Order: sequence, then structure tokens, then C-alpha cells
Amino acid sequence: MIRRTKEAFYDIAQFPNVVGAVDGTLIPIISPSRDEHVYVCRKGYHAINVQGVVDAEMRFTNAVAKWPGSVHDSFIWTNSTLCRRVERGEVDGWLLGDSGYPLRPWLLTPVLNPSTAGQHNYNHAHIKTRNVIERPFGLCKSRFRHHKSSYAFTNINNLICNSIHQLQAIGTVDLNVIRTTEILKMVMPSYAIYTESTMMDRPPETI
Repeated sequence: MIRRTKEAFYDIAQFPNVVGAVDGTLIPIISPSRDEHVYVCRKGYHAINVQGVVDAEMRFTNAVAKWPGSVHDSFIWTNSTLCRRVERGEVDGWLLGDSGYPLRPWLLTPVLNPSTAGQHNYNHAHIKTRNVIERPFGLCKSRFRHHKSSYAFTNINNLICNSIHQLQAIGTVDLNVIRTTEILKMVMPSYAIYTESTMMDRPPETI
């Protein structure tokens, strides 16, 4: 499976050894009754920041939905289970993230202010390859826009899972890849509950 994933990513823009594209997206929510200010995102509305990882076929392989909108993508990544896995060397390949993520040997980001042909070529291939995450996020968010007026934060995790199941029905998400392994209460009471849907129970060579 991991070999096929790398080959599929390589076919996009000849970027080798890639096993996933990671990004965060802001999901609007109703203003919470507690700690309201921490949910205000950089765009000025109440939200949660959802992190997702997809493969080259735009299938979610990992999703984390537990942080309020004011939390930065890099913080969410650093505190995720998947980050700990790749740091332990359990993932055979690279992830691609935008400039909001920290550059690591296994998490590649664009070159800021490229000045050589090689750097420009790298950025072009990086952007084109990582772009696979945009469409599934867009489809998922379209479902949240429909439900925004009737869902509070404590319901948002069920809605995320339902949206992923709906995406699977139209062929965007493979439920053999994504599964919910943890639905736990947050340490901070105002966050109530989170979902981390991932492949943590798959062999180490998959994510």
C-alpha cells in the first residue's frame, strides 16, 4: 500500500517519497458559552481548527478535530498522535505541509523566498502535489456550512464523522483507510470532546 501511495503522489508532479499531504481548515461553529474568545479564529469568527491528512487519491488517512479556531496549525500538528509516530520513525516517507508547519526531515514545506531555479522547481512540485488536500476539505466544509446554524461545538465531532461518511458515499473517502479510534474528553472542560480519526492501528508502514 505504501509503495502505491508514493507512486500515485509521484505521478502528480514527480515529487518522490510522499505518503501524505497535511493541512488545517477552519470549521465555523456557534459561539460557545464558555471560553468564547479562544474559538475566534484569525478570520474573526468562531471555529474549530481541523487537521487532515490525505493520500494522492484525496482519501483522508488522518483527521484531528479537537482544537479551537485560535490554535495554530503547527501547534495542532506538534501535539498530534501522527506527529509522534513520524518522530519515532514509524512512517516510511514524507508528508507535505504549507509554510505554517515546521520544516522537518519528514515534513517538507515550501522554500520561503526562492532564489534559484532548483528552489522554484521544488516549490512548484510541492504546491502541485500538496494541492490534493484542497478538494476533500472543500467538500467536507460544504456540509458544515449547511449545518452551522444548528450545531454547537459539542456536536461538531459527530458532524465531522458524518461528513466523512457522506464523502465516502461519493467516492472521496475510503472507509478502509479512515477509522475513528478515539473519542475522548478533553483535559480542558470547555473543549468537551474530540475526535482523532486515523490509521494508528494499521502497520507502521502505513499512515
